[in-house]
Amino acid sequence: MHRHKAETTLLTLCRLALSEPEFVGSFSIPDTRSPDDDKVYFFFKEQAVEAGQWDKRVYSRVARVCKNDVGGKRSLINRWTTFLKARLVCSVPGPSGVDTQFDELEDIFVLETKDPQNPTIYGVFSTSSSIFRGSAVCVYSMASIRAAFNGPFAHKEGPDYRWVEYKGRIPYPRPGTCPSETYDALHKSTKDFPDEVVSFMRQHQLMWEPILPVGGRPILTRVNTPYMLKKVVVDRVDAEDGSYDVLHLGTDDGKVVKAISVIKDSWDKEEIILEELTVFQSPTPILSMELSTKRKQLYVSSELGVAQLGLQRCELYGTDCAECCLARDPYCSWDGQTCSRFFPTSKRRARRQDVKYGDPWSQCPITEDDSESVEVKSVYGVEGNSTFLDCVPRSPQAELRWTLQHTESQQQALSQTQESTELRQSDDDRILHMKRGLLVQRLELADSGLYTCASHEHSYSQVLARYRIHIIPNHSLQPTRYQQNHSPIHPGPGSLGRISPAGVAGFLGQSSPLQPPVPGHRNSWLPLKSYKDLHMVGTNSLSVDEYCEQLWYREKRRQQKLRTLKLKQESRKARVRRNNPPEIPL
Repeated sequence: MHRHKAETTLLTLCRLALSEPEFVGSFSIPDTRSPDDDKVYFFFKEQAVEAGQWDKRVYSRVARVCKNDVGGKRSLINRWTTFLKARLVCSVPGPSGVDTQFDELEDIFVLETKDPQNPTIYGVFSTSSSIFRGSAVCVYSMASIRAAFNGPFAHKEGPDYRWVEYKGRIPYPRPGTCPSETYDALHKSTKDFPDEVVSFMRQHQLMWEPILPVGGRPILTRVNTPYMLKKVVVDRVDAEDGSYDVLHLGTDDGKVVKAISVIKDSWDKEEIILEELTVFQSPTPILSMELSTKRKQLYVSSELGVAQLGLQRCELYGTDCAECCLARDPYCSWDGQTCSRFFPTSKRRARRQDVKYGDPWSQCPITEDDSESVEVKSVYGVEGNSTFLDCVPRSPQAELRWTLQHTESQQQALSQTQESTELRQSDDDRILHMKRGLLVQRLELADSGLYTCASHEHSYSQVLARYRIHIIPNHSLQPTRYQQNHSPIHPGPGSLGRISPAGVAGFLGQSSPLQPPVPGHRNSWLPLKSYKDLHMVGTNSLSVDEYCEQLWYREKRRQQKLRTLKLKQESRKARVRRNNPPEIPL
């Protein structure tokens, strides 16, 4: 194909055969062993002409044209004579035949296989609706694409010019066939095609049957997420139990999502999100992605720059065999000591990996329950305030479950028969289960106890964190602060003031008998360990930042007064020495 003719043909074709197209990608894919049968495939989206004059809809398309197309001899001169297009469908089947359509093609990736004539086509689609936002990834085979182009043509007929299946006679050679010795040695060029074939191509460039994805549905969908999928590259990885296509998906807010689709024994597909990585500091759309299989690197670009990412980060899964197995990352396996990169050629027997099932029981030497070895962290909260308990699973597929264990006295007061109860959000609207922990709002005295966070996945559970919450009664907190700031000062050497023991015990939510008074100290009234703990004892009228600022200014003024007093004392001593010189004995 001559460059000058290709440019002229494309411009002419856009006016005749396309309707406001937006091209996504083009690829040269061989059809047979003969190079004369090679075709160029175009992937794009356009206004759907078959949807009706008043129905403005966007359809995704794939079109093809022979690489040796030079136009017709008497008709379609310098115009393509083998151009055909078909609709790409990416939808989720729904009830009563109503499907959820992802009509707008965003990106395409051609994954090469051992057979160059049959690569695997991956496409990212999005919804056209402004109400329902979602993205999907669909996979297509070249067999289904060729079947659509070898199927019936679409045709306009009737008084209302409706699109129907063309059932008339199809001329020879079949329209869309490349001139080559494979089909007819007499046709060495598109200029040798009969006028009947060229005339048919002028009116029938749209195929009737759409191209459906492998399995009839997307392999991955993202609905009601804060981002939309925009770019895709795919890496075929050899794992212990087979080959997996790892999807690296770019979003419109600067993230890269790593995912796989696993086929179960029942032929059902399971989508697994392995990782969501924020690449750029500011939310910005991913513009392009390039994959280097030799260097095992992913290159991502946006308006802010270019970033280089490793395809695997196995160290994030830790050193535990079960965690590495549950991650189900084809790039990683447990080598007997830690989670590291998997090499298919490795002969080490200690390697453990199960991408298909993620079953640590069959792969790892799991010991008995060691939940008691997890450290119990003490957290103080004020009645009526909120507190957040951190708990992050290493596996994105793990489900977090929280249990609360009260003391024996609390169980008797609450009339509980079980030692621990599972916390469900539906049972109490104050409790919010989040991806990274548990948020308890409007704390009550009954919320005190031992909170245990465990991850559950594929019948495997593991305790991740344990917290013991101490609830400080609201009526005990306010007098204590008042007593600290306004309690009478008892003068004494080395003592700035005293706080009554009842106030200290009341602040901690404990009842204490009268004890001898203890010296007060600016840090002794609140046994807190971190800034986060301070948030738990804040009040509605004073935030923790304001409270800390007041403490800082109060301490600063106290130190200034001490320095001023010390300077006055030193100055007074100096004057005394000048006015009263020491007597010199005679």
